[in-house]
Amino acid sequence: MAGPSLLTFEKYEGLGNDFVVVTAPNDDDVSPARAVALCDRRRGVGADGVLVVLPPRRAGADVRMRVINADGSIPEMCGNGVRCVALAVARQRGLRGGVVRVDTDAGLRSCVVTGGDGEGIVTVDMGVIRVIGERTVDVGGEVVSLTTADAGNPHAVLFGVFTPRDVERLGPRLSAHSDFERGTNVGFAHVVEHEGARDGCAVDLVVWERGVGVTLACGTGACATAAIACAKGLAPFGVPVEVRLPGGRLDVTIDADGRATMRGPARFVFSGTTPL
Repeated sequence: MAGPSLLTFEKYEGLGNDFVVVTAPNDDDVSPARAVALCDRRRGVGADGVLVVLPPRRAGADVRMRVINADGSIPEMCGNGVRCVALAVARQRGLRGGVVRVDTDAGLRSCVVTGGDGEGIVTVDMGVIRVIGERTVDVGGEVVSLTTADAGNPHAVLFGVFTPRDVERLGPRLSAHSDFERGTNVGFAHVVEHEGARDGCAVDLVVWERGVGVTLACGTGACATAAIACAKGLAPFGVPVEVRLPGGRLDVTIDADGRATMRGPARFVFSGTTPL
């Protein structure tokens, strides 16, 4: 009697933002319900999301990336995820570096991979970050001031000093607030100056990710926050901004036209199979 069909996967992480990576020919080879089961940290593999590596649809792309969050929702883009996919493709092709072009729902992302077989530094052209503007949102009678931006997916960033309790209290309520039609990722940012940061500027950032919750890192959130900081005059254009997340550091450069370049690590963790 034949045994159960098996799904082959790899586990990757970027600054602790972790993913199950599956290479497949079709979108429906990994359903949202299957992704939820895979991401379960007690009964599944455990991850913040599933990255499905698919044949490209866009001219000039090497692969296409489909992101499924831990709750089964499908975001447009994932900055840490695209670094992991680029490293995975480089490893699959036996490359220790080079350019991997990833087709995403937010556009083509060109990734330069450097480093060893199991881990590397990936520099990504994240496209133009559109800073939409400042607004206030009523959260249960509390007026919250924030700035919105589009990094291929929606972000709302608060600047100030925040405690973990603030993040847990405001993050989920803002992320699902009726003012945001598609929901939003919520960043809690604090701009600091210290001698170790490039050009004296760094940003401490915690992100409540739409469909996931607090993660150790959020690449698009880092880019959105850096773009807003530059637009506000809190950080310089054209110079890497050190974005310090709970899982580690990303360097984000915003040019005068709003285009973001993100540089950070990705790492292969393990591979395995699981019943379909």
